[in-house]
Amino acid sequence: MRYIISGKNIDVTEGLKTAVYEKIGKLERYFTPDTEIHVTLSVEKERQKIEVTIPVKGNIIRAEQVSNDMYVSIDLVEEIIERQLRKYKNKLIDHKQASSNFNQTFMEDDYYEDDTVKIVKTKRFAIKPMDAEEACIQMELLGHSFYVFRNAQTDEVNVVYKRKGSTYGLIEPEY
Repeated sequence: MRYIISGKNIDVTEGLKTAVYEKIGKLERYFTPDTEIHVTLSVEKERQKIEVTIPVKGNIIRAEQVSNDMYVSIDLVEEIIERQLRKYKNKLIDHKQASSNFNQTFMEDDYYEDDTVKIVKTKRFAIKPMDAEEACIQMELLGHSFYVFRNAQTDEVNVVYKRKGSTYGLIEPEY
């Protein structure tokens, strides 16, 4: 695997690089040698964050982890990616997606995690026309992280959602 390691607000020391190679290197058994792994280490206030992105044909495998200690974050992110790979392995085989990026022994292994989607509850509600600001207020009042509403100006279904840093996002359909 080829590593691209970068840092934001942090010097990427040899010790950190070694920890990344050792921990993320455990994933080598899943990928072919020419797979690229993008690792970004960052520090914001007391938060030590690692983001790992692995582009594979047609998909992106991505995980991030935040803790007080960068080495702990590195340990945890490797486990997350491994869990994702095991969970989606049968989808990769069923759809023949991205299999060229994965090690053949991993693809032939019989271990599968159950990834059946089970809808356990269905809600129905009337969608009242409103503007995005009113939808944000409704979302806050309900304590949700997103809210579906009918935009009064466009008469289309939109979604507002909470972002990091107490900001909001709006999703509008594109046809």
